[in-house]
Amino acid sequence: MPTGVLPATAPRKRPLADRIPVISHLRHSVGWQRTMLVTGLVLTGLFVIVAIFAPLIAPYGYAQRTVDGHDFGTLQPPSAAHPLGTTVSGFDVLSRTIWGAQTALLVIVCAILFSIFIGIFIGLVSGYFGGWLDRILVVIADAIYAFPSLLLAIVMAIVISHGQSTLWGGILAAAISITVVFVPQYFRIVRSEVVRVKAEPFVESARVIGVPTFRILVRHVLRNSTRSVPVVVTLNASEAVLTLAGLGFLGFGIEATAASEWGYDLSRAVSDVTSHIWWTAIPPGVAIVIVVLGITLVGESLNDLSDPRLRRRRRAASAAKAPTGGDE
Repeated sequence: MPTGVLPATAPRKRPLADRIPVISHLRHSVGWQRTMLVTGLVLTGLFVIVAIFAPLIAPYGYAQRTVDGHDFGTLQPPSAAHPLGTTVSGFDVLSRTIWGAQTALLVIVCAILFSIFIGIFIGLVSGYFGGWLDRILVVIADAIYAFPSLLLAIVMAIVISHGQSTLWGGILAAAISITVVFVPQYFRIVRSEVVRVKAEPFVESARVIGVPTFRILVRHVLRNSTRSVPVVVTLNASEAVLTLAGLGFLGFGIEATAASEWGYDLSRAVSDVTSHIWWTAIPPGVAIVIVVLGITLVGESLNDLSDPRLRRRRRAASAAKAPTGGDE
């Protein structure tokens, strides 16, 4: 090998940890931003664990009112048998709060999966093909987006379930109601990215050499148009919890004997607060706050860490703080 000539090396592939959205953001976060992200991940992880293992964690069933032939009683204060007391309907508050996490997680997963599938599909088709179809879809999405989200969810819940539902019927009704609100967000984000990506030279080259349209859409356009989706997912998850709680609070959610739902429990506890009975309202309210706070912290942190302008500022700040190494 001639002297002074370096051997050609293939470009190094990015580590797997740098290609997974949340893990890559966590690796590159620093200072207060990392604290927010870690706190959000801990709260969200706790919520998911409680939801998955609710049958093992909860001392009673979500609609259980008796044990060994003895009634729980109504509005019983916290005790050894009921650490958070009982509700006006005779349910154990701790068990209802734990089971409510499972209901919230199921609605979040269903709503986001429906929204992603529908929103990405119509955004991809609309942005790539354009024309009259694109104009019609944009007008419809803008009209839905301008409508008050909770009011739209209430209307959809009435149409789908007539306000009363079983467990899975209520979960699907709430998920579909929330999906209608979320689809325009994914549609607008994906469409704008598709419009930008389809003008790139590599897409034009694929068209010229005769690559099938479906392959271009999936392999070239879609892969480069969904970078912002993970951030939107986290932000929409917290909004789904609030929308579900709003539907339950207003009486358009799931029946109490079909599943536990925090919004419904809060609505039943409103009259208890005026009688200085705190244990029926605080647990479901705190649960909603903790879950929304955790998911929001994750979403806002991912949003900030995904902004290239903020990354440049952090690098500049780190370089300014680094020692110069000059003589004292």
